[in-house]
Amino acid sequence: MNTMTFASRQRGASLLEVLIAVLVLAIGMLGMAALQAVTIKNSNSASARSLGVIQVYSLFDTLRLNRAAATNGVYNIGWTCNTTSTPPEGSDADYSVFNGWLAQAGAELGDSEACGMINCGPAACTVGLRWKDELATGGDVEVPFNVVVESRL
Repeated sequence: MNTMTFASRQRGASLLEVLIAVLVLAIGMLGMAALQAVTIKNSNSASARSLGVIQVYSLFDTLRLNRAAATNGVYNIGWTCNTTSTPPEGSDADYSVFNGWLAQAGAELGDSEACGMINCGPAACTVGLRWKDELATGGDVEVPFNVVVESRL
């Protein structure tokens, strides 16, 4: 009789344990899904940053095609976001290389308002690219990401 009473009191305990286990598992799965979303977002941001560096080095390669003009400052232009920049009147500057590069970089990075700069001298050139890295986790759209590289031609 004592065994029967004990068995009848334990009747719903295993069902309750299963429900709690399913709840804990569901919360864990939701956490994993959120972690996966953050990982994908950061991976896309890292990819965009790599593309930005590649774009900067592609401009260096373009400048090396006409090294004499580059070291004389023909391609120099300060920070601008305008892909149709024109040199000052009477200047021998050539902004067509910069305009094409900035338009391509902006398209690759998904930011039509990307900005760039070139500053070349006899010893080295500095090239910069700035865009809004909206893909980063907690990325502040108001604070753009900058890549500035100095290299000898």
